[in-house]
Amino acid sequence: MELQFKGRGIEIEQKVKEIRRHFHMYPELSHEEEQTAKEVQRHLKEAGIEFHTGFAGTGVLGVVKGEKPGRTVALRADMDALPIEEENETDYSSKRKGVMHACGHDAHTAMLLGTGLLLQKYKKDLAGTVLLVFQPAEEDAPIGGAKAMMEDGVFDQYKPDAIFAQHVWPDLPVGQIGVLPGPMMGNSDRVTIEIHGAGGHASMPHQTTDAIIVTNQVINALQTIISRNVDPLESAVITIGRIEGGSRYNVIADKVTIEGTVRTYKNEVKKRVKENLFKLVNGIAESMGATANIEYLDGYLATVNSQEWANEVKDVAQALIGNDATPHVNPSLGGEDFGRFLIHYPGAYYWLGTAIPSRDVQKPLHDPQFEIDESALSLGVEVMSQLAVNALEKLNEQHGGDQYVVSRKNKSSKRGANSSIDQMAEGIASNC
Repeated sequence: MELQFKGRGIEIEQKVKEIRRHFHMYPELSHEEEQTAKEVQRHLKEAGIEFHTGFAGTGVLGVVKGEKPGRTVALRADMDALPIEEENETDYSSKRKGVMHACGHDAHTAMLLGTGLLLQKYKKDLAGTVLLVFQPAEEDAPIGGAKAMMEDGVFDQYKPDAIFAQHVWPDLPVGQIGVLPGPMMGNSDRVTIEIHGAGGHASMPHQTTDAIIVTNQVINALQTIISRNVDPLESAVITIGRIEGGSRYNVIADKVTIEGTVRTYKNEVKKRVKENLFKLVNGIAESMGATANIEYLDGYLATVNSQEWANEVKDVAQALIGNDATPHVNPSLGGEDFGRFLIHYPGAYYWLGTAIPSRDVQKPLHDPQFEIDESALSLGVEVMSQLAVNALEKLNEQHGGDQYVVSRKNKSSKRGANSSIDQMAEGIASNC
């Protein structure tokens, strides 16, 4: 009989909550998740779950082996925090100044550990292998951690037939799951533009090329790329989030730096936006007697769900929670490193509702007052556990139940600028 996890989240609810609060109190930034990784390993070891380390620095791979033969499914959680000073006042608020789990990665890691503990407990009835992928550096776009984990051989020994990830979502109440076939999250690129003019005295602008005036024209004109170069039925955003220039009230600036992001779903739209950005910025600068240096970093690819596995997430959620568990949602232009896994392995990424009922206004992700309703944790464990079991059952039916294990290779040779993973992860756009 197929394993059923409805109601079983209560078995480890308190433990998952304690784990989440520990991670929340001791957050670590991207590439610095040393203690987080050690804590993950400690819980895996105590549960008797096989694990491997050395992926993207602090990444950890747990392996839950069912006692029945079968295929392999991977579940992923990100571990890193953000450089944000927490403003919540709780007994588990961040104890590290200027660092906070403001994107729910503490909850993701705790729920994946809880899922591993449940699956390990019932491994006698588990037909196949479940990989627990604890990823570092998701917040460090455009570098991230997914690509480096794969280059370091995280899936060399056990190759997943499908991969899944969940993200806490403050726009949905507890008991609802957001999932879509196709694009779920957007391409996320980063751009830095330096405008170089000629400085001088504020009273003699005719002797200068005012970099602030040029930059003002550039910022305004960038929005015309979206309004006049992109199909109105497509999605694209250009946001300038930082401006730095000038040194004194009576000195005309000779240099201004702006930083921003470009978000799209489709690669062809991304390519069009990027090409027009270079043309527009260079054209405006030249026409006003300035020059422009543009650094465009191709970041995370769009997170695109396989229709089969997005539908499986929906089926699992409805079976566990009810028919109203999967409302219609629109995709987000937020960036997500999980899309790099989905380039190579079919799967799905979904949102777990965590809105706090007592708050009239939900604080968004990356807000210093972001918080979740912890009653969602046990539900997240149940959904992820059931999803792994159901996916294995479907894969075993499709492939005859043979376990897919490949020989482990030398990880030291995996990294390289010319690797296929590098080429695919950087997207379709090259420097213009």
